[in-house]
Amino acid sequence: MAASWFDWSQIVHKTPAPDDLRVFTVVVRKSSFAAAAQALEASPAFVSKRIRLLEQALGVKLLHRTTRRVVVTEEGERVFHWAQRILDDMDQLLQEVSITRREPRGLLRVSCSFGFGRKVVAPALSRLVERHPGLQVRLEVFDRLVDVAAEGFDLDVRVGDEIAPHLIARRLASNHRVLCAAPRYLERRGLPRSLGEISAHDCLVIKERDHPFGVWRLRAGALEETVKVTGPLSANNGEMAVQWAVDGHGIVLRSWWDVREHLEAGRLVAVLPEWRQEANIWAVYPTRLNRSAKVRVCVEYLQGVFQAVWPAQAPASGAAGSDLV
Repeated sequence: MAASWFDWSQIVHKTPAPDDLRVFTVVVRKSSFAAAAQALEASPAFVSKRIRLLEQALGVKLLHRTTRRVVVTEEGERVFHWAQRILDDMDQLLQEVSITRREPRGLLRVSCSFGFGRKVVAPALSRLVERHPGLQVRLEVFDRLVDVAAEGFDLDVRVGDEIAPHLIARRLASNHRVLCAAPRYLERRGLPRSLGEISAHDCLVIKERDHPFGVWRLRAGALEETVKVTGPLSANNGEMAVQWAVDGHGIVLRSWWDVREHLEAGRLVAVLPEWRQEANIWAVYPTRLNRSAKVRVCVEYLQGVFQAVWPAQAPASGAAGSDLV
């Protein structure tokens, strides 16, 4: 019996092209054909054509265009979620078989602490995805230390030098924590003259990520001391503790990046400025940067952003397996 002929073009015609799915996801995220065209460095006509071909391939209406913006249909919402999963899987495959690719694509999962994530990392990631429209970033913030590999994150942006030896890390910027309080608190309680006097003061204690609760380890030159502190207010969020300090409730130990503006404006005053706690800013990740374009580009971008803000703080190696690739 002769083999029957089958027209494979009937199936190919119904299979959406990956590039069309990618164009569609950019249009949805930008809510505009023109903005998507700009992000993709293409013409609006090209974007419209790819969307039209995708709708024809799937046999559904994906978008409604109004004079002001693009609205996703119910079918379009389902296709968008599937497209993100398909494109992420494809990008993961391509990165595994071709680790030298330069342009980052796919979903990048980033974790960070609450305050630093909101104030510093989130704005930086906003600018990163504008530069790389094929990159999607999911930022999650925690008040605890994250197990990067076990919890499925590609990158943890961490303030603090206690990094497990099995992880790979690159220092993004130098940072340290300082003691400070509001002028009116110091007028009421007096300025401590030694570290030993700190424990007698009202201290604003923070339980954040890997910070030991109520234990401040500080260094002054070659000297290192630990002081146990207590106070009427404590929190698991550093931003709240800083505000309490500004309100005059006590002494806080907080990162320089977080209190610098308050110190410069006079809302807070440095207490025993010779004592500090090292708390550098690190990018921590489970695999080396040359294995993933999206992680490498993100780390290098954050390093550039942070060093532009803190130009005197150069990166260093030698801790937690610094990844200089």
